[in-house]
Amino acid sequence: MGSQQIPGISGTPVVSTQPPVIRLHHSKILALFRALDSFLIIFLLWFTLRSMDLAWTNSYTALGISAVIIFGFFAEGNEVYYLWRGHSTESLAYRLMGAWLGTAAAASLAALTIYIFRDVNLQAIFTWMVATPVVMIGLHWARRALLTRLRSKPTEPRRVAIVGANNLGSRVAKSMRGMPWMGYRVVGYYDDRQGTDDPTRRLNESDTTIRGGFEQLYADARDGKIDIVFITLPMRAELRTHSLIARLADTTVSAYLIPDVFNFDLLHSRLTCLQGIPALSIYDSPMVDNGWAKRMEDIVLGTGMMIALALPMLIIALGVKLSSPGPVFFKQTRYGMRGERIKVWKFRSMTVCEDGENVAQARKEDPRVTPFGGFLRRTSLDELPQLFNVLSGSMSLVGPRPHAVSHNEYYRSQIKGYMLRHKVKPGITGLAQVNGFRGETETLDKMSGRIAYDLEYIRNWSLLMDLRILWMTVFKGFVGQHAY
Repeated sequence: MGSQQIPGISGTPVVSTQPPVIRLHHSKILALFRALDSFLIIFLLWFTLRSMDLAWTNSYTALGISAVIIFGFFAEGNEVYYLWRGHSTESLAYRLMGAWLGTAAAASLAALTIYIFRDVNLQAIFTWMVATPVVMIGLHWARRALLTRLRSKPTEPRRVAIVGANNLGSRVAKSMRGMPWMGYRVVGYYDDRQGTDDPTRRLNESDTTIRGGFEQLYADARDGKIDIVFITLPMRAELRTHSLIARLADTTVSAYLIPDVFNFDLLHSRLTCLQGIPALSIYDSPMVDNGWAKRMEDIVLGTGMMIALALPMLIIALGVKLSSPGPVFFKQTRYGMRGERIKVWKFRSMTVCEDGENVAQARKEDPRVTPFGGFLRRTSLDELPQLFNVLSGSMSLVGPRPHAVSHNEYYRSQIKGYMLRHKVKPGITGLAQVNGFRGETETLDKMSGRIAYDLEYIRNWSLLMDLRILWMTVFKGFVGQHAY
């Protein structure tokens, strides 16, 4: 018989022509609980009906299946089953509850309005809706408690060394302490740099105990004293990082590299993957994935506000027309989302309709402001026609306030990150306005404060934040000492 040559064992080694890729880490336990939660929704509905001596009908089948689908949607939006998020147990409970509340709201609406659900027992449905999140949260808590106990054993190979005694390394250690169910046990920091007063480079010895430098790390890795190494060196230490990783290849530890991207002023940063190539956005918009939800919020609430305010707006229009000569409405060019120019509607509050390269901000006792216009500006009633912008899609109910084009061109060169406020649509009200930055911003410090709140809004946007800002606007946003 002829001999067979096995590639890579004898002869010429086979070298892969495929470029290396990075695989996303998936938790089989979380995948199991995703399926278990879906089963739990159906089971608790059946158990509730059984305990109340009610028959299972096609209506309950449709309701149960619909609830599983809707819950999956809300759970995905709340990132319930994302291991990398590392939610605390309290945060996970809130996210599970939020996902179920959305499911319960949709199911309740269906049970009350759709004909096929008219034979369901409302008391049974209410009991099921209350019991499901309690049991679901309890099971997830039990899962973490069990994993914490199992992985706390000395035989569990999760002893962690952190390379880089800096803020990033400290943050990694703190995250591990906040997730005891992961079983990580930090054995110490390793850093061969001299101590410094700069906490971004090296934490002081009083703050962190250093087990040793890189040579000590290699020795401990070879002796089997550590299992996992997290490298948190600065991005500028590329050569040292390469050398470190190369020498760790002579050990059996698992090495993780954590780029120090937090030195950048991240704006709604997101991690994505392109065919195994990791990519991190530095300046991104929350509307990339949530634009449809924001638009639905604007249409639903904006339409309701337009109906409720139709009569007051008509009265204001008459007041503008009768109090001074000129048009009722005033349209001024502003920057919208992505820096595109839009026409913003307002009730005319001045004797002039300025819209050009040089537009002065309204100031205290401005002679251009009419008496009736002054009242409108102090109470923000002159902004109400911007509901037309909201419904047409050029503005949102909540977002950074739009500035005149001339102001944009000036401040973009004066304030770092100024143009990032245009990553979302401008709003009638915003986080800056309900925190006191409303009206004239005659100094650079005041404008910087407004921009800081605008960027904070984009960085942490959520529908709940929008609703909170709208509520605060009722009490804080309509009037202000700097609104002229």
